Amino acid sequence: MPTEWRRALAVVAHPDDLEYGVSGAIAKWTDEGREVSYLLATHGEAGIDALDPADSAEVREREQRAAADAVGVSTVEFLEHRDGVIEYGPALRRDIVAGIRRHRPELVLTINHRDTWGGTAWNTPDHRAVGRATLDACGDAGNRWIFTELIDDGLLPWDGVRWVAVAATSSPTHAVDVSDTVERAVRSLLAHRTYVESISDESPEDYCRSVQDAATGAGAEQFGGVPAVAFELFAR
Repeated sequence: MPTEWRRALAVVAHPDDLEYGVSGAIAKWTDEGREVSYLLATHGEAGIDALDPADSAEVREREQRAAADAVGVSTVEFLEHRDGVIEYGPALRRDIVAGIRRHRPELVLTINHRDTWGGTAWNTPDHRAVGRATLDACGDAGNRWIFTELIDDGLLPWDGVRWVAVAATSSPTHAVDVSDTVERAVRSLLAHRTYVESISDESPEDYCRSVQDAATGAGAEQFGGVPAVAFELFAR
């Protein structure tokens, strides 16, 4: 992965999206003194069947902030789109452009924007919409004639995004060695305890470790045999 950057912005649909594999790389970067901020399209309010969406949103925001803290991230922002029915289009692109102009990153992270996770494992509409809008917004952010109202709000164009790194892709091109940060990645996912307990009968600890082992093991198979977080890198 490129190392000539100081600021990154991670843009995803839901609380926990970054903890399913990416957080180990983020922990490594913050340990190196790099600045990483999170921008989430929703509060994940539709993600826990047993909780009313309003209650779920509160729980999931709290757990997401704890998950971010576990890997050295202090800035977590939510865009207030509706979980499960995010719409790709100008409104979503504008909100992501605003985040990019606010944080002025050189590296932007997101997750798989394609129809499947590879093969016939179908991706969700929210992931597809946010991933695709993020790729588009990185270009929009530098164009003063797109979303001109943002300039009135003091958000000046930012054409400094040099790379977009897409995680959970079936076509990885780059990877980050996370040998030293796997344990923090496990703790980061474990911060989503309420959500994890709602989707798995395993103990949360065992579930979170198995998820991280699977994620970093897949990267290891392709990138030198060490635990790794893999990305598909789009240069700009």
